[in-house]
Amino acid sequence: MRIAISGIGVAGPALAYWLVKAGHEPLLIERAPQLRSGGYVIDFWGLGYTLAEMMGILPALRRVGYQVDEVRLVDAKGRKAGGFKVKAIRRMMQDRFTSLPRSALSAVICDTIKDRVETMFGDSIAAIDEQDDGVLVEFERSDPRQFDLVIGADGLHSVVRRLAFGAEDAYERDLGYRVAAFELAGYRPRDELTYVSFARPGRQLARFSMREDRTLILATFLAEHAGADPHDLAAPKPLLRRLFAGDGWECPQILEAMEGAGEIYCDRVSQIEMPTWSKGRVGLIGDAAACVSLLAGEGAGLALIEAYVLAGELKRAGGDYRLAFRCYQERLEPFILAKQKSARAFAASFSPKTAFGIWVRDQVTKLMAIPLVADFAIGRSLKDDFDLPDYGMHT
Repeated sequence: MRIAISGIGVAGPALAYWLVKAGHEPLLIERAPQLRSGGYVIDFWGLGYTLAEMMGILPALRRVGYQVDEVRLVDAKGRKAGGFKVKAIRRMMQDRFTSLPRSALSAVICDTIKDRVETMFGDSIAAIDEQDDGVLVEFERSDPRQFDLVIGADGLHSVVRRLAFGAEDAYERDLGYRVAAFELAGYRPRDELTYVSFARPGRQLARFSMREDRTLILATFLAEHAGADPHDLAAPKPLLRRLFAGDGWECPQILEAMEGAGEIYCDRVSQIEMPTWSKGRVGLIGDAAACVSLLAGEGAGLALIEAYVLAGELKRAGGDYRLAFRCYQERLEPFILAKQKSARAFAASFSPKTAFGIWVRDQVTKLMAIPLVADFAIGRSLKDDFDLPDYGMHT
C-alpha cells in the first residue's frame, strides 16, 4: 500500500522502517525544512530499547547517547539537597538504558531508511479527502497525491488528527504544567554526565552538559504560574525571566545566557485521550494518538512500540486496514492507558507545588541508593507490561 505519514519525529520514521519491511511504500512528510535538531534529552529503555536492537540501531544510539551518572538536586546555594546515582536504574534495567536527545534518535532511524523511503520536507498536509478506493491528500505546497492510507505521526498538536477527528481541545488532557527547553553554548559551570536541578514551589530549572560544549536547560512550571493564556507560549523568554529572576542557584546567570540562545521549545504538558485511534483510512500513532506526556519519560520508546505493532498488524491483516487498525488499538490501548495513569500520578513529585513537597522528594531520592527503596519508588514505572508480538518482520 501507498501510505502517507505526517511527521518525521520518532514514530513516523520508525513506522516507515517497519512498513518497508512489510512491503509497503511509505511517504514521510515534515513541515520543517530539514530534520529537527536540539530538543530535550530523553531516557531510553524497556521495549523501545529492545526494538532499537531489533532494528540494528542500538550501537549508533549508544554512541550518540549519554550514560548519565547522577541526578543531583540542589538548594538555592548550589549545595546538594537530594538526588541519586543512575546506577540504581541501570541495575533494574540490566544496563539496557541510555539517555539521548530525541532529535538524535530520530536522525539515527532516518539514516536507516534514507535510500528506501521518499521524504517531503518543508510541506504539510492541508486536506484529507477519503474516497472509496483511497485517500486524496492535498498539501500546502506540493501537488495533491493519492494514497491508500494516511497516518498522523505529527505529535501532540497533530494536523492529521485535527483534519480527520476535529479540534485538539476535545482530546487533550492538560496536566497543569508547562515546559521550556533550550541550549546554551559555552555555559559554565559544567558537571559531566550529571543532571543538576533546582526547585522552588511549582517550578524548577535544570541543566545537563552535552557534547560540543553545549548545555541543555530544561524549565518546568505550573500553568497557573505562567499567568497568561495557557495556549499562548509564543514568547517564552519574558515568561522565564519573570518566573525565575528572583530565584537562587544559577538562575540569574542562566537567564542572562538565555538572551543569546536560539530557538526555545515551549509547550503545555498534556496527554491525548481518544476513544478511537483511526477513522476510515486515517490512523494515528505516537503522541498524536495517545500522548503520555514527558512526565512518563518513555514517549519515544512507546512510539517505537506503536510503530512496530501498527506495521505488524497491517501485515497480518493482509490489506484489511480496518481490521489492522482495530487490532492495533485493542492490543496497545490497555498498556498505553496504564502509562498515562502512571505519568499523572508522577506529576506532583516531578515539580512539587510546596516547599514541603520539595523536601520530601529530596529525602526520598537520597534513599534511592537502597535497592528496595529504588524498586519501590520507580521500579514499577520502568517495567513495560506488554509482550511484543512476532510479526516475522525483523529477519
